[in-house]
Amino acid sequence: MYVVACIKQVPDTTQVQIDPVTNTLVRDGIPFIVNPYDTHALEESLRMKARYGFKAAALSMGPPNTEATLRKALALGVDEAILCSDRAFGGADTLSTSNVLAAAIRKLAQEDEVGIVFCGKQTIDGDTAQVGPGIAIRLGFSQLTLVDRIEHLDFLAKKIRVRRKLEGRYEIVEAKLPAMITVVRELNRPRYPTVPMRLKAAKAEVKVWDNKELQLDPNSVGLKGSPTWVSRIFSPQRAAGEIIGDGLGDPAGTARLLLEKLVASDMLAV
Repeated sequence: MYVVACIKQVPDTTQVQIDPVTNTLVRDGIPFIVNPYDTHALEESLRMKARYGFKAAALSMGPPNTEATLRKALALGVDEAILCSDRAFGGADTLSTSNVLAAAIRKLAQEDEVGIVFCGKQTIDGDTAQVGPGIAIRLGFSQLTLVDRIEHLDFLAKKIRVRRKLEGRYEIVEAKLPAMITVVRELNRPRYPTVPMRLKAAKAEVKVWDNKELQLDPNSVGLKGSPTWVSRIFSPQRAAGEIIGDGLGDPAGTARLLLEKLVASDMLAV
């Protein structure tokens, strides 16, 4: 049985550039990292492999240079690394991306059953948190989001129990396998690769699946299959700041001035 970790290569957020024509990320010449949340998804898949005997696979969609990200996963101990890469996949939104990744998981399931798919809760370049749930819907998997602990896995009953981290509380949820699980950082602490594993990963195979392999409708992938798009990216204009009163010499008078200004701006009800 496979456990699959979906990982994404994302730009270092300190050096993001946007194409002014297409409003998509400029990827050439920009340093990339593994999406931080996805490193926890990858780590949990490796722990499942060690604990329950799963075969661990890392899956990503992106341009050819995404192979470097998948080699990092191989260096950590996954058994297979699969890259979905095709010019037809370029410019995809979350709907189109989940379509490709779900198709790849179906193809992998032809080799052996896929029991669990792990995804990071969101990516730092898009922050939509939509791809994982999109995969679950397309595959008909149970959907468990914001998971910070795997409580129990019952192979015979094909059930998994997890803890979800919500605002101000936790929720214990049980669901049937197969399941798609999005994870938060508190779930685990990602490991580092050893030197021997790095050397082994450098020679390992990264499978590349294009649309000839996945056989998806060209109109359902990439820009053609994306019903949403970025119409404009810009930095919001801010009004200049203002210093009012003398907070040190006359704190009461300054507080009164502030309240009057808030009331005048309809920011405070009276």
